[in-house]
Amino acid sequence: MPEGHSVHRIARQFARNFVGKRVAVSSPQGRFSEGATRIDGRIMTDARAVGKQMFLEFDNGLWLRVHLGLYGAWDFAGEITTDATIRSAGGRMGQTNQRGTVLDEASLDDADGEDSVHSIGAPRKARLRMSESEKEDDNPDFTFPPEPVGQVRVRLLTATAVADLRGPTACEVLVAEQVQAVIDRLGPDPINDSGTESERQAAEDRFVSAVRRKGTPIALLLMDQSVVSGIGNVYRAEMLFRARLNPHTPGKQVPTDIAVALWRDWVYLLELGVATGQMMTMDGLEGDDYAKAMASRADRHWVYKREGLPCRVCGTHITMETMAARKLYWCPNCQA
Repeated sequence: MPEGHSVHRIARQFARNFVGKRVAVSSPQGRFSEGATRIDGRIMTDARAVGKQMFLEFDNGLWLRVHLGLYGAWDFAGEITTDATIRSAGGRMGQTNQRGTVLDEASLDDADGEDSVHSIGAPRKARLRMSESEKEDDNPDFTFPPEPVGQVRVRLLTATAVADLRGPTACEVLVAEQVQAVIDRLGPDPINDSGTESERQAAEDRFVSAVRRKGTPIALLLMDQSVVSGIGNVYRAEMLFRARLNPHTPGKQVPTDIAVALWRDWVYLLELGVATGQMMTMDGLEGDDYAKAMASRADRHWVYKREGLPCRVCGTHITMETMAARKLYWCPNCQA
């Protein structure tokens, strides 16, 4: 499932390439024809992400709400530019990347498909798939606009770019009041709550208060989108290890300073993920170690997907268990 950094990157793709432009909206598979008609031909005026949900506003006051869920993805094509570096790209955003954008601009293949699309110069006609991953396709025979492929729920088309949505958990047209009602049910999002010092503090206090008043295990609370927006399975496991916190600890037993540290770590990791397109959770890597980590999940996470392997800190085998139908990875020694 795409985590918060991916959805923010998708929203920025829309902000750069669709906002301010008139958009033809259709439903090639036919399942969203009525909703598409309500926003067809309107100018997109805003694109924003809150946690794992994205909202696209149009000039008639209506919004398109999309939650990708486990299987959703956006396919972009046309004169696409990457959102984080203001450079160009083509590929798929949604499930997991196949190419990487590293901070020194080297491009590396990512066998695990977790990276961002890599930077390739000025805007040009290309394809880009975005979901939990980003996958580039720069076939020189590409023509615009491409024919819809597969079960496309919604197609958004401008004179220069197209976005096709497949397999979302939620896709609906809402009025502003309905959008606000959805957002009000979500926990704080560090990207959206990063304005003034008072706003940042309020977001932190809201998270800490939500954690500290519940007896639910902290591993479940971090995945509860009403407690905090955007954290998924990867960030959950990695944040708990970075905090050396037992995932079964009831929220109300998490010391206040540790709860604060968790929030601030999420602020840091989310900003890093949005900037690079990768869930980089190991700090202090340099040179070849950094390049390897940007290229492969096996070299950039502390515990995620490392069950049975020795802990990078103490050597104890990493444990994998199922909690609320999701896989949880942790070190039974470092996080005792």
